[in-house]
Amino acid sequence: MALNDVLDRIDAELDAATERLMELLRIQSISTDPAYKAECDQAADWLVADLNSIGIKAEKRATPGHPMVVGHVGEDNTDVPHVLFYGHYDVQPVDPLELWNTPPFEPQLEDTPNGTVIRGRGASDDKGQLMTFVEACRAWKDVNGSLPCRITFFFEGEEESGSPSLIPFMEANADELKADIALICDTSMVSRGVPSISSQLRGMLKDEFTVIGPRIDLHSGHYGGPGLNPLRVLSEVVASFYDNDTGRVAVEGFYEGVHEVPEDQLRQWQNCGFDEAEYLNSVGYTRPHGEKAYSTLEQQWARPTLEVNGLWGGYNGAGSKTVIPSEAHCKITCRLVGDMDPDALRSKIRKHVEDRLPVDASVRWDNDLEGSPASVMNISRPEFEAARGALSDEWQREAVFCGMGGSIPIAGYFKSILDMDAMLIGFANDDDAIHSPNEKYDLKSFHKGIRSWARVLDALSRK
Repeated sequence: MALNDVLDRIDAELDAATERLMELLRIQSISTDPAYKAECDQAADWLVADLNSIGIKAEKRATPGHPMVVGHVGEDNTDVPHVLFYGHYDVQPVDPLELWNTPPFEPQLEDTPNGTVIRGRGASDDKGQLMTFVEACRAWKDVNGSLPCRITFFFEGEEESGSPSLIPFMEANADELKADIALICDTSMVSRGVPSISSQLRGMLKDEFTVIGPRIDLHSGHYGGPGLNPLRVLSEVVASFYDNDTGRVAVEGFYEGVHEVPEDQLRQWQNCGFDEAEYLNSVGYTRPHGEKAYSTLEQQWARPTLEVNGLWGGYNGAGSKTVIPSEAHCKITCRLVGDMDPDALRSKIRKHVEDRLPVDASVRWDNDLEGSPASVMNISRPEFEAARGALSDEWQREAVFCGMGGSIPIAGYFKSILDMDAMLIGFANDDDAIHSPNEKYDLKSFHKGIRSWARVLDALSRK
C-alpha cells in the first residue's frame, strides 16, 4: 500500500473534503439545548451516511440522550492492529450571537494574517478534527481499496453537555468497542506548526457551596454591626484557599498524589516552541500568577489548581438595596494531576471551609457531585513513538509529547471501562476560539491533519 499515493490523493481532493466539512458544520448540533435535538439526530445521520459511502459499516445507536455513531471496518483482518477513533459531533451554544462576525452555522473560508481559516461553530471543536481522520480513511480506501488497520469509529453527541449517556453506553457495548488502542482528535498543538501528542491530561473536580447566616435578608440599618454577613464570611473563606507568598493552594493535604515532572520530559517541554509572552499577553496578562516555583507550562500542564468560578449573593440589580443577605454562594473547580483522588480532595476542601465558619454561620453543599482523576498516557508503548515519527515527517518538525491543562474524561474512561490506552493527537491552535464567538479551524490544520492521520495509520500498521 503506497503512502505517497494516498498523500497525493488527499492533496487533490482537499476542496471536496473541505466542502464535506462545510456540510457538517451547517448542522446546528447543539447538544445542551433540547430545542436542537432534531439537529443532533441529523448530524449523526450525516456521519452514518458519510461513513457508509466509503464502505464502512456504520449505524446510529440510540441512547437516553443524543445518539452515538458506531462504525467498523476490517473486522476479518486479524493480522493488523485494531484502533478505535473517537470524536464528537455536538457543538457548544453560539451565545452571545451579536459577537459573531459571520453567522455561526454558515461556515466560510476566510483569509487571515495566519492563512486561510474555516470559520464557523464546530470547525475546530470537534467536527473539523473528527473529519481529518475520516478524510484520511477515505483517501486510503480510494487508493488501495482497503485500510491499513482494523478501525472502530465511535462518535459521541453529548460531549459538550457532560456526556451523560457515555459511560452506560461504553459499559453496555464494551466487547464491541474494545480495541488495541484509542485515538482521540479533540486536542490542540502546543504551538502553531508543532505537532503534538498529549501525554497527560488534568482531571477535574467541581463543587458548590452556600454560606448561610441570618434566617432572612436583614435591613442593614437595623442589623448592620451586630449582624453576621455571609458575603464577608465567604470572602474570608475564599481568601484562605491560597498562600499569596508562594501561589500554592493552602488547603491541608491538597497536594497529596502530585508528582514532579521527570527531567527528560521537562527538557522536551522547554524546546517545544511555546511562547510564554504571547500566551500571557494574548489575554492581557504580564506574568503568570500560579505557583511561583514552577514555569508557566508546568503550571498549565502538570500542577493542580483550585479556581473560584463564581461568587454571588445579596442584591445585584440596578441601584442599591441596603440588606445583609441571608446567603452567599460560591462555585469552585479544581484541576487534578498525578494520582490525586477527586473524592478525597472534595472532603479536604469541605473540611477547610467548615473549619473556618464562625458562630452563627453554616454551610450547605451541592450534592450534584462531579469529578474525574487525571490521565497519564503510557508513552512507552511502541504506537506512541511510531505516531511521533509519522507526525514529525509530515510537519517537518520534531513532534513532542506535551501535557494538557484541560480535562478530556473520555481518555480515562477508555482505560477504566475498556482497559485501553489512548493517544491524543489534535491539530487545533490556541487561537481557534473554541466555545467562543468566531470559532475557526486553520485550513492548514485541516489539510495537514488529514495527511498526518494517513501517515499515522501507515506507521501503526507496521507495529
